[in-house]
Amino acid sequence: MARFIVLLLGALLVAWLALCLFLFVVQRKLIYFPDYTRTEASGTDYALERDDAVLRGWIVNPGQTSAILYFGGNAESVQANRGDFARWFPGRTVYLLAYRGYGASDGVPTGPVLLDDALAFFDDVQSRHPGQPVSAIGRSLGSGIASHVASHRPVDRLALVTPFDSLASVAATHYRWLPARWLIRDPYRSDEALRGYRQPILVLRAGRDMVVPAANTDALLAALPSPPRVVAIDKADHNDIQAFPAFGEALSDFMH
Repeated sequence: MARFIVLLLGALLVAWLALCLFLFVVQRKLIYFPDYTRTEASGTDYALERDDAVLRGWIVNPGQTSAILYFGGNAESVQANRGDFARWFPGRTVYLLAYRGYGASDGVPTGPVLLDDALAFFDDVQSRHPGQPVSAIGRSLGSGIASHVASHRPVDRLALVTPFDSLASVAATHYRWLPARWLIRDPYRSDEALRGYRQPILVLRAGRDMVVPAANTDALLAALPSPPRVVAIDKADHNDIQAFPAFGEALSDFMH
């Protein structure tokens, strides 16, 4: 019996290690979902040329003095926001860029490359609005990318929608039986990125969020150097928060 138990435990350990290895290899297919967002390049009106790819997106309210950058979620067609953003930010030009592999952008999404692209995106928009404020909005996965930009560039103000302290921490919360913090290759450490950020921050959180646990948003809030403006929409979940009037009202007021 003892031998059987040892063999069984050994088999379970091997299976667990194999699962960990499998998840380490395929994890980016579980984080990024560009296939749902693909569209034709002819329907875009903004392009950012990188050394190895052309990234494409959309411009809302062109010709305004100051600008807003938008970083979307991991399965979001960012162009769907154009109508709302035109109404909410009439005095700002808003730039929506599809990540690599998303929309009509070339390439394959990975954390390091998306972060580098985001810095180039800021630089390009800043050059189009010299000497003027450039703000950023990041939603879900995009909150991690926007936080990275805010830590490396002069982002005037930062709005974070359903944000987390780090993607690794979120994974660890959902999968306690896996060494998620060791496995995640693209951790998106917003808590570290924003420790020195001193500009205004708005956090929009959903009361029924089942994707980003409340504890992970709380951990981010605790890591910030000064208290942000927090708007909690209690009846919203992770994916429908934009449908509530308080969402647009908070963003519009913050970016006014």
